[in-house]
Amino acid sequence: MRALFRLMASALLVICTSGAAFADQTLRIGVEGEYPPFNQIDQNGNLVGFDVDIARALCDAMKVKCKFVVQAWNGIIPALLSNKSDLIISSLAITDKRRESVLFSHPYYIESAIFVAAKNKPLQPTPEGLKGKVVGVQTATVYEKMLKEKFPDVVVRVYPAISDHNLDLVSGRIDAVLGSRMVLNNWLASADGKNFEIKGTPSRDPKYLGQGVGIAARKSDTELINRVNLALDAIHKNGQFDGISKKYFNFDITN
Repeated sequence: MRALFRLMASALLVICTSGAAFADQTLRIGVEGEYPPFNQIDQNGNLVGFDVDIARALCDAMKVKCKFVVQAWNGIIPALLSNKSDLIISSLAITDKRRESVLFSHPYYIESAIFVAAKNKPLQPTPEGLKGKVVGVQTATVYEKMLKEKFPDVVVRVYPAISDHNLDLVSGRIDAVLGSRMVLNNWLASADGKNFEIKGTPSRDPKYLGQGVGIAARKSDTELINRVNLALDAIHKNGQFDGISKKYFNFDITN
C-alpha cells in the first residue's frame, strides 16, 4: 500500500470492534453536488460521482447508513460546524487554515491546479503572461486563494460553481479558468470543452493545495474521524478504492 495511505500500523482497532454501537447510526454526508466527476446531480436527479461512491463504501465499512446533504460549496464547512452534516466528503483540500476549524482524515487523493483556455488563444500562465487577463475561479476554494496571491495583476472573477465559470469561458466572457486538474480534465473531454486545453504545467504548490484531499469532521468528533481512517484503510486493502477510482480516472489519483 502506498505510504501516503498507510495508517500507523499498531494493533489499533479493527473497524468492526465498535461496530455494534454504530449499527443503527445514520451519518449525514455533506457534498456539493456540482463538481463532476467527483459529485454531481445526474439527469435523473440522482447524486453520483467519485466522492459519492467513496462515501458509500466508507459507510458500508463502518456499518452505518449514509444520508447525503447537498450544500453550496461556500457553505459546506459552516454547515458541518452548525451540525447540519456529520462529515464532508466533497473533495476538500487539507490546509492548515481549514485544520483550525475541522478535523481531517488521512488524504484519499492528491490534487493539482491547472489553467485552461481556448486552444487558439496563446496564453502563458505566469504572472506576466496573465497580467490584465480575466480569469474565472470557484469561490471559497484553494484555487481562488492561489489565483489572488500568486497572480496579483489578474482580473479575478469568482463563481459559485465550476459549471458557471466554464460557461463564461465557452462564451468568451473570460480568458481562462483556474481549477482542479481532475475536474477540468473531465470537462475538456466533453463536447463543451473540445476547443480548450491546459496551458502550462499542473501545479501542486502545497501552500495552496495542502497535503492532499481529505474527509472533514467537527473537531469534537475524534472517534468518528478515527473510524473513517480505519474504513479508508479497509477499502484500500480490499480493492474497493482502486475499483471506484478506475471507474472515473485512467491514472493513479493517489500520487
